[in-house]
Amino acid sequence: TVKKLPNDEATYRELIEYSFETIVIHAGHKILYINQTGADFLRASKEDLIGGDVLSVFEESEKSSIIERIRQAMDENVKGELLEQTIFKMDGSKVDVELYCFPIMFGNQKAVQSVFRDITLRKNNERKNLQLRKEIYELAAPIVPMLDGIAILPLVGNIDADRAKHLLETIPLKVKEQDVRQLIIDFSGLYNFDEMVTDSLLQINS
Repeated sequence: TVKKLPNDEATYRELIEYSFETIVIHAGHKILYINQTGADFLRASKEDLIGGDVLSVFEESEKSSIIERIRQAMDENVKGELLEQTIFKMDGSKVDVELYCFPIMFGNQKAVQSVFRDITLRKNNERKNLQLRKEIYELAAPIVPMLDGIAILPLVGNIDADRAKHLLETIPLKVKEQDVRQLIIDFSGLYNFDEMVTDSLLQINS
């Protein structure tokens, strides 16, 4: 069902105007309303944004999927599921957001209300944590030269899905770069040795 605005539309506007999240109401891909938080977030005035193309903030490769989400909301009254997107601010800078949308009646007009939540800090922390894990994995899986063309790979600790993937991606490259013809894998230091570990070692061997 399409969500209707309260009879007192001024009250509704006042409520969303002071929301901490960016709220955009649009129809036909044209922005009908944006709250002040949203204007500040996108680094533009409300006057410049209202009437503009709501698709302009999205990367070109994502526009077709966004158009389909809007169509489903307008034509099928389907609420858009929460998803993560990278969008452009009006000054050209990029920002990571969570986005969801749902159909509403804006006055006498059917429209879509989209809500953007800034998750840039969270995504930056995730990227830093990922890089840190990669560095730890590198230290925990060195290829140590022994003799000409022979090296040893001592594995220690636990191997989870992320570490197994990292091993599969990096070990063959290291073997090639170091011109290793025989690699001895020492897994005596592993804490876990289950089916996933066995499968990973077999794939590395392949």
